[in-house]
Amino acid sequence: MRGESRNRATGTLPPWPAPGRSRTPGRVSGAAPAEPGAPGGRWGTGSTIRGACWSCCGQLAPATGCARTAGRQFMTRNGNLCSKAKYEAKVPTFYYIPKSEDCLVLKEQWIRAKYERQEFVAGSLTWTISGNREGLLWKRGRDNGQYLKRKFVLLVREGLLKYYTKEEGKSPKAVISIKDLNATFQTEKIGNPHGLQITYKKDGHTRNLFVYHESGKEIVDWFNALRATRLYYLKTAFPELPESELLPHITRNYLKQGYMEKTGPKQREAFKKRWFALDPQERRLLYYKNPLDAFEQGQVFIGRKEDGYEIHDELPKGIRGNRWKAGITIVTPERRFVFACPNEKEQREWLESLQHVLALPITALGPHATAATGQR
Repeated sequence: MRGESRNRATGTLPPWPAPGRSRTPGRVSGAAPAEPGAPGGRWGTGSTIRGACWSCCGQLAPATGCARTAGRQFMTRNGNLCSKAKYEAKVPTFYYIPKSEDCLVLKEQWIRAKYERQEFVAGSLTWTISGNREGLLWKRGRDNGQYLKRKFVLLVREGLLKYYTKEEGKSPKAVISIKDLNATFQTEKIGNPHGLQITYKKDGHTRNLFVYHESGKEIVDWFNALRATRLYYLKTAFPELPESELLPHITRNYLKQGYMEKTGPKQREAFKKRWFALDPQERRLLYYKNPLDAFEQGQVFIGRKEDGYEIHDELPKGIRGNRWKAGITIVTPERRFVFACPNEKEQREWLESLQHVLALPITALGPHATAATGQR
């Protein structure tokens, strides 16, 4: 721990607990959120949001109970619909409204934005789709893993995100097009309760940036500012499509992530452990040597069944995994990709996720129906 404290001071580690730990006693990062009324939910105790449930984003509950008991008295007096009409009167379409499975910082800041800061009441001018943004974020170094402060600048109408290695620097380290940008909270993977992963296309690969901010409000505001800029771009690029069809494509989460082993194109190579991330919108299964790598080692495009793509729940005959035996085979028009899962539960989850992507239609907003070559 002493060594870790020294590393935090020099910036090699973010000043937050490692995966599996939490600043909130009794709560494990990545654990399933408590349902309304279930034990283990975390109830807000601030003066203006007393009784707001961080775990389920529920409206209100008593500080020592749940919405099934004394919280009903509040609901009887105020009414859920009336309260929603007041506190959610002006929620922008791009603003991310968290679900029960989302990370704590998204849910907490949604509650605070509504009831404490009242950002969405009638007459509020907090959020506009055309507002640029500038600020400092802690960014993980590509090669050394150090987290250092970097200046980020978001230009909405230009559709660009820039970051600078020096706060007063004139030349940006990177200029990122919003066209292929995605942002997703990956708190457990990054090991930080405010950890945000930003991805974009660079030289035919997917570049990953891992950032955080000490303030939960600041990192969630950055996330929603990126969503606003993405929506502005999509409206400009696809003016014929209604906004309702554009909204699901603003940002996205991975459908599933985790470790599997894979072999090479000849299926005679040794199985190697890799980190996998399934992007349903891009229809791509990306794999990395380590979860926080800046670039993927390879990727598998998952087209439609009608175009010759198949998912099988077994290893090909005569092939055995290194340590793990629960196999998955992805068949593409070019080759087979063979994987081994650590157990049957992981195998089932991967199969369900891959089959889901296989069944998705190809849309105007989706990737072209051309296969990407998986790298060894």
